[in-house]
Amino acid sequence: MRLFCFPYAGGSIAVFRNWARYLSGPIEICPLQLPGRGARFLEPSFQDITSLVSAISKAIIPFLDKPFAFFGHSLGGLIAYELAHQVNAEYSKQPVHLTVSACPGPCEITNHRSLHGLSDQELIAELRAFKGTPAGLLENKELMALALPALRADFSLFDSFSYTERKPLKCSLTVLGGLQDRVISAGKMESWYRVTTGKFSFYQFQGDHFFLHSEEASVLKLIQQKLLALIYEVA
Repeated sequence: MRLFCFPYAGGSIAVFRNWARYLSGPIEICPLQLPGRGARFLEPSFQDITSLVSAISKAIIPFLDKPFAFFGHSLGGLIAYELAHQVNAEYSKQPVHLTVSACPGPCEITNHRSLHGLSDQELIAELRAFKGTPAGLLENKELMALALPALRADFSLFDSFSYTERKPLKCSLTVLGGLQDRVISAGKMESWYRVTTGKFSFYQFQGDHFFLHSEEASVLKLIQQKLLALIYEVA
């Protein structure tokens, strides 16, 4: 099974650098590096989620020749969800499993506060509140000048999302949340059950919005259990 992974706003494939050590064997980790970061730093970032998802769909279709699953944290969860609908509409394919982490259900993303238009200082203050960016980086003006354009583009992706009722997916869906997350409430994450007719489960871990890092081993153990069960079921 291939597991396609999508990072949070401002993140890169470095978020998943340890995953292959935990999820080995029949699970192939496929993190996607979006334009504007890492080795693709010089490429223009997408600022519209529909355009981004369309481009990703075309890029990964050659790799959907075996059972596949999607994982996304925060913004990455929304991208994973939209991509699941896109590959179904274009190629009549669906992931066997979707895992969304620290992300509100699509129907909850209405009238939210827009971040991409904030001043640099206001945006840095928001990042500090999220507690996902090292203080040393936030205080380094040169590094932040390089990082902020990609962050603004990612927040634009979130702001460009517009929820519409669609035929539910059929895949099983796992939602992960942080018990101390002050950004996304448990209630907003539990609403994910509405988007699929497949089995739904919701788990919470110790930690804030970025529990994905502090509880990495526990998160990956759960993901591995879910995917291995599906692999043996398919086999």
